[in-house]
Amino acid sequence: MNKQYHIHKNSRIYHNVMEWDAPEWKEAEIAKIKHFHPKSSEHHPRTEVKIQYNQFGIFLLFRVQDRYVRSCHLKYNDKVHEDSCVEWFIQPPDANGYYNFEINCGGTLHVNYIIDPTRDENGKRRDIRPIPEHIAQTIAIKSSLPHIVNPEITRPIEWYLAVYIPMAFFTYLTPIENINSSIWRGNLYKCGDKTSHPHWGAWKSIDELNFHQPACFGQFIFDD
Repeated sequence: MNKQYHIHKNSRIYHNVMEWDAPEWKEAEIAKIKHFHPKSSEHHPRTEVKIQYNQFGIFLLFRVQDRYVRSCHLKYNDKVHEDSCVEWFIQPPDANGYYNFEINCGGTLHVNYIIDPTRDENGKRRDIRPIPEHIAQTIAIKSSLPHIVNPEITRPIEWYLAVYIPMAFFTYLTPIENINSSIWRGNLYKCGDKTSHPHWGAWKSIDELNFHQPACFGQFIFDD
């Protein structure tokens, strides 16, 4: 059975609203990242996501009840998955690849357009298309935590991350004519590869410790 998440249209939301219970987020469904790979430590942070859209772009809000939190990578396309990190991999309709939006708890973004995620004999992905930083900078990110979290926060903490992806961002590689009623494919993740308690969680379960598995993507349905 294909896992689905319905993204509701909301003309009232127009900026990054980071308050989970704000009126702008009242009607949004909640996606839960709760399938943790067996190689994870015993730390399985409760991670929930709300997603909405309108004619201007797509809005995501992550809520993470976490511990052992760190944010050390500060530059665009750094290895943010090594920090306390949330991710959205998403493939627009008729696209031959997908975007891997990866953001650490400090708000540092990593994103590329990936057509073939398998690795060659040198360990490099076979077909990955970089996105210039000035294009990625059109994405707005707000975090409830500072840009740098070091040393690691070992006590329980709840943090939020709001993301706004303008529709114009996608026109660089995958022009989208009409998002209304369209079905995209993707997955949501929570990880922390080099925290003291590494973990790898997914919204739709994965069959190996590898987030780059389009075969394991679910459906994101943009309701009109």
